[in-house]
Amino acid sequence: MEIVFETHAWSLDNDRGIATGWLPGRLSERGRRLAVELGERRRDDGLAAVFTSDLARAVETATLAFGDSGVPVLHDWRLRECDYGERNGSPAAEVHADRVRHLDRPYPGGESWRQAVHRVGRFLADLPLRWSDTRVLVIGHVATRWAFDHLIDGRPLEELVDADFGWREGWEYRLP
Repeated sequence: MEIVFETHAWSLDNDRGIATGWLPGRLSERGRRLAVELGERRRDDGLAAVFTSDLARAVETATLAFGDSGVPVLHDWRLRECDYGERNGSPAAEVHADRVRHLDRPYPGGESWRQAVHRVGRFLADLPLRWSDTRVLVIGHVATRWAFDHLIDGRPLEELVDADFGWREGWEYRLP
């Protein structure tokens, strides 16, 4: 099974340096353009389905990219970003300055990075039940990608939480 991962497109909060977390968020004008480009880049990619986080910025990305393509778009809450709890909507520099501290300790009123990765892992465990031997696209967040890097590629979370996200146009994974 092949999984292509793409982040949600650029949001208004990205422009403002805000860590949206579990808040819905909205795409900026730049983000809407990037979402359309994502659709153009991936529509003929042999996708059986698109899975997206149910947070508004990811749903908007999927809708703009694949809304009229005929490829099924399925929303799944397990693909959400880490829940920063009381810090959802706070300045990103503050929220991410102590990420390593929240590897195993939940953000106040939220979850830890390891809990977020475990949540995404439950999505990965269910995926082959219906979509084995296919190629799917997942639109998500930092926590989604870290879960894939950790659970599929075996990268230690301790390494991921300290690294720069390093955005690019898609990551590809293979589930055995």
